[in-house]
Amino acid sequence: MKFKLGLIGKIIIAIALAVGLGLLIPTIHEGFANIFVRFFATFNMIFGGFLNFVVPLIIIGFIAPGIAKLGKGSGKLLGIATAFAYGSTIVAGVMAYFAASTLLPSFIGNVSEASIGEATRAAGTAFFDLEMEPIMGVMTALVIAFLFGIGMASIGSKTILSFFDELNLLVEKVISFVIIPLLPFHIFGIFLNMTYTGEVAKVLSVFAVVFVMVIVLHLIMLTIQYTVAGAMSGKNPFFLMKTMAPAYFTALGTQSSAATIPVTLRQARLTGASEKVTDFTVPLFATIHLSGSTITLVSCSIGVLLMNGLPVNFIEYFPFILALGVTMIAAPGVPGGAVMAAVGLLASMLGFSEAMVALMIALYMAQDSFGTATNVTGDGAIAIMVDRFTK
Repeated sequence: MKFKLGLIGKIIIAIALAVGLGLLIPTIHEGFANIFVRFFATFNMIFGGFLNFVVPLIIIGFIAPGIAKLGKGSGKLLGIATAFAYGSTIVAGVMAYFAASTLLPSFIGNVSEASIGEATRAAGTAFFDLEMEPIMGVMTALVIAFLFGIGMASIGSKTILSFFDELNLLVEKVISFVIIPLLPFHIFGIFLNMTYTGEVAKVLSVFAVVFVMVIVLHLIMLTIQYTVAGAMSGKNPFFLMKTMAPAYFTALGTQSSAATIPVTLRQARLTGASEKVTDFTVPLFATIHLSGSTITLVSCSIGVLLMNGLPVNFIEYFPFILALGVTMIAAPGVPGGAVMAAVGLLASMLGFSEAMVALMIALYMAQDSFGTATNVTGDGAIAIMVDRFTK
């Protein structure tokens, strides 16, 4: 039986190697260590520039066809289902914000300001500069995506939609065959720099705290969703959660909401929700209901902001949560699709640097399967709510 190492395993190995080599190489030869670190600084510069270049294409390729396809189906049911899914996603983001902003400062207080930025600069600069300017800004890409998405839905366009479907497929291929395979090397370079400058122990300690906090928040969110669904349907919420458990564990393995749809659909029917509602909402929720991913993204982003000594303010952060719920629509069924869709918002709305984005991706990827599992399990609860509301 052939063993296949998953993305999370590759990232864990990359971090472990970066820490080990970052501690070992300077003790052998300081000059070689500096060249070695500069080599990966050059790679990170090229990879980060390419990632920034494709971000507008990712936004357009995900959001435009996603919005256009929301126009298909029963109008009233679609509107109610979308409202419940988006509301659940926003509630999850707000809950994660207050939990992270309350709990994390006490753990991150000992991390020096701008430690990540200092770590990535102090170890040396890239051998050369290579500019890759995006074809448009993030907000411009969002406006274009909404304009074409709503327009295609309103006129029932097939020709233009086929173009955006192919753009979506192209972007998924770029993510699957270029960005995802190179991601462990990018994270290796970031952690190599941090190890070389003595900051890695602090960062890894924060990683552990954020990981545990996110898993607990996922479970709390599921409990809230099924308590509401149970109250609306008159059923025991723990029975409902037990019924949806197979979908949770399937998503843990697949890391894809889309790949888990058959199991989610089967279990959602067993909760007692009508077949008409479950058949319509479950495939829809696989692309628009992302409460688990939102909890992970919000918690991780606040952790990275605090590690860099940057302020966290709800009034300024809340628009990011609102935009996040839309930007992740139709994120591809590949591991890390949600964080890739959110990269543009992290840079434009929260001021993330390339090094901060790399840490964000590493944090998110370590918990991606748990976020996806929370997404699909919550789909069952939202389907029950929609079923009771439409009756």
